[in-house]
Amino acid sequence: MRRALVVVMVATLFAAAGCGDEGHTAKKPDRVTQLLSRMTPEQKVGQLFVAQVSGDGPDASSAINMASFGDGVDTAAKAIARYNPGGIIYFRANGNLVSPQQTAEFSNGLQQAANRSGGKVPLLISTDQENGTIDRVRAPATVLPGGMALGSSYLGAKAAGKNSADAAADARLAAEITGQELRAMGINADHAPIADVNTNPANPVIGVRSVSSDPGIASELVSAQVKGLQSAGKPGQGVSASAKHFPGHGDTSVDSHTGIPVVNISHDEWSRVAAPPFRAAIKAGVDSIMTAHIVMPQLDPSGNPATLSRPILTGLLRKELGFKGVVFTDSLVMQGVRNKYGDDRVPVLAIKAGADMLLTPPKFQVAYNGVLAAVKSGEISRRRLDESVTRILRMKSHRGVLATPMVDISKLGGIVGTKNHLETAQRIADDSITKLRDDGHVLPAAAGSKILVTGWSSFNYTGNHSSAGLLADRLAAHGAKSSALVTGAEPSAAEISSALKAAKGVDTVVVLTNRTASDDAGKTQASLIKQLVSSGARVITIAVREPYDAGQFTEATTWLASYGYGEPTLESLAKVITGELSPAGRLPVSILRPDGGVAYALGAGG
Repeated sequence: MRRALVVVMVATLFAAAGCGDEGHTAKKPDRVTQLLSRMTPEQKVGQLFVAQVSGDGPDASSAINMASFGDGVDTAAKAIARYNPGGIIYFRANGNLVSPQQTAEFSNGLQQAANRSGGKVPLLISTDQENGTIDRVRAPATVLPGGMALGSSYLGAKAAGKNSADAAADARLAAEITGQELRAMGINADHAPIADVNTNPANPVIGVRSVSSDPGIASELVSAQVKGLQSAGKPGQGVSASAKHFPGHGDTSVDSHTGIPVVNISHDEWSRVAAPPFRAAIKAGVDSIMTAHIVMPQLDPSGNPATLSRPILTGLLRKELGFKGVVFTDSLVMQGVRNKYGDDRVPVLAIKAGADMLLTPPKFQVAYNGVLAAVKSGEISRRRLDESVTRILRMKSHRGVLATPMVDISKLGGIVGTKNHLETAQRIADDSITKLRDDGHVLPAAAGSKILVTGWSSFNYTGNHSSAGLLADRLAAHGAKSSALVTGAEPSAAEISSALKAAKGVDTVVVLTNRTASDDAGKTQASLIKQLVSSGARVITIAVREPYDAGQFTEATTWLASYGYGEPTLESLAKVITGELSPAGRLPVSILRPDGGVAYALGAGG
């Protein structure tokens, strides 16, 4: 009797303290159940969608918004009022990510608009912050290396004697910094990490975004990144991670943005190579998984892409792997999901296949009306609709979005781009540089020597400054007399001639390459290098994106791989070139020669 009384008293205390908010008390339904019970079918359908909006604030008017959401809906606030979407995704190109301050204010404004709407459900606000080459949020936020750089750092740490967990610390820490800074700006979900195993060197869309071509390495670091993102910031918050792209986009040779990749592998091969990182993500407690617009005929002979495939999303992901969280589609704007069906049918088929959240349909109004009609006709049952909405609401609840959707803008400066975060990012970048070969003993360049930086360059990173120019600036900061001459992705004969002429007046030439292995345009980059080497110049070649460039020709006898061209990575390269840093990274993929032989094995470097 006394024991029963104690149990009753403890249960009463937990109820009084607000515990059991996930439905453990029979007397009071939890927040998710309450929200679901009062939502209309229209509001529930809205929760299935993640919309993109144009503008830098909730009341910014745009004809682009009107074209997507319908007449009279020219602002994000009006779109939220009309459709009650489950989420908004930020893009730099849409004007959503001007600065941390603007982004935080925008996020608060969107959450206020959601609170004024009929559904009154806080928003999932997301972006694609993979780091490395896919980084929507940039300086003054912390710029961090991406997937393959983390793979290089991990293998370097293993080569130095660290165990797997300690070697994965950089990956977890990079994700934790990302999560802290995103959450401070009101972004509570990140469509990362990449769980694809990049087994195809010619992959035009994944490549350096992937951790490795080895499923075990990818699994270890995907798990670390999931834990880092979802543990960032305050307890019970963090940022929802999304492992992508299921069932695996690593063996493709077609970009699903523009075409339909076909991956013809067996279930056994999929289970052995592509599935392990997704299993690891699920074991790590990942909140969501994103689909791939790829056709896998041996897993589903219908010809439907995975996003629309019930055998893949429900059969493999839900039943075989046991995933119980939220399934996002990849963007419905992409051609890989639009070839067979109209834009009104694609979202319906995705829900029927097993997806929960529909990412960026090309015309929001068309997609929304298509799903609502399917619900009203019974094609999508009310029970099926409630399953997805419940998963979405529980993810929001689990990350504290339902309880605290707003952010304290006064705390931005103490979280975003802090000195500690920037120093950590630089250390991680330092750990990632790989020296593949230096047969000519060109490294390091002599102190005070003249260095020309030429070849490919991105102008997208910091205003109009090229990555070649930024590297030249960093070399100068470390004592070199440096200059830059950009020749681009497809250097012409005249540009190559200019580079050859400029090379005559310097001690060392640094050539940046990008995708000579996968793009036809890369052949002219190779010609630039071959002619510079033939001229007798001391050449350091750097693959600043995929490292596969290093296998394309043997003329260049000094190769570095940096896996990216962000500012911390360029600083690391400058330190390696001037001898202030010994490159410790190891190659996380195998690099083949054009004849198919192995040029550099996985783990090469040092």
